[in-house]
Amino acid sequence: MTSSPGRILLAAPRGYCAGVDRAVEAVERALEHYGAPVYVRKEIVHNTFVVESLSARGAVFVSETDEVPVGERVIFSAHGVSPAVHAEAAQRHLDTIDATCPLVTKVHKEAVRFAARDIEILLIGHEGHEEVEGTAGEAPDHVHLVTGPDAVDDVTVRDPEKLVWLSQTTLSVDETMETVRRLRERFPKLADPPSDDICYATQNRQVAVKKIAPDADVFIVVGSANSSNSVRLVEVALESGARAAHRVDTAAELDPAWFDGAGTVGLSSGASVPEILVRDVIARLGEWGFGDVQEVRTATEDLIFSLPRELRAELKSAGQSHTRGRSTSLDVAPH
Repeated sequence: MTSSPGRILLAAPRGYCAGVDRAVEAVERALEHYGAPVYVRKEIVHNTFVVESLSARGAVFVSETDEVPVGERVIFSAHGVSPAVHAEAAQRHLDTIDATCPLVTKVHKEAVRFAARDIEILLIGHEGHEEVEGTAGEAPDHVHLVTGPDAVDDVTVRDPEKLVWLSQTTLSVDETMETVRRLRERFPKLADPPSDDICYATQNRQVAVKKIAPDADVFIVVGSANSSNSVRLVEVALESGARAAHRVDTAAELDPAWFDGAGTVGLSSGASVPEILVRDVIARLGEWGFGDVQEVRTATEDLIFSLPRELRAELKSAGQSHTRGRSTSLDVAPH
């Protein structure tokens, strides 16, 4: 706690990225149009509050496609799925809505294109993450997973002359570049992808945290434990000079002891976090003496992705609006 007025340095950009906003809205619009239940394979985005809120409205989250009753409708999450999942859905005669983030789809297409040229792919990412599984599934015979700099020495390839690296979109920029540097030491002919795979929103949020961290006695990142980009923000804060950093799902997880003697709190949120959760944290910190909120903006984001084409076509044929541009209703407190 602080005995004198404390301040919050609020990172901007923070919270929802365009891909998350699109995916969450896809589930909301599907529930409005089709009614409950609407099945969703995996968590639509990695945020506990979002998943629980959508579940309360009638979304049914399943781990695998075979849990969806034959002939029903299923939405694929923002993290993407492999061709095998699409094939299984077709076998079960499921109507599918693919809410894969377009930036993840870009990486999928890159994997297919390189595999078609018989180029081996060193995929930098976290083992078991849905996005990695989806990308690897596009070219399973050509993909080698590299989990970080320390895994580089274990990589074996058929032809070191024909290699390219791709990455999960939500990684630490600095760690990824270090992994690439070490890979290139081993494989000098390693080619770069045609464009940076780490998503613009991931990079922007990390840059904002880096700007604030040196001035922060404590840095708070709002985000769920299974959110890769949220976990990375905590690491980035510590690496960039914050004296302490913690991740919380909600304001209820804040520990007053973290703020003893602190004068400045840095605050950001992962790309799957609705703004209401950040506002709750600001309110709680205000109760504890941190009433001066200063936004620190390092970039402005105005990218909007259209709804998934399957849903867009259905809404259009029904004479309903199929355009986007609003914030999802999860940005306000649920009724």
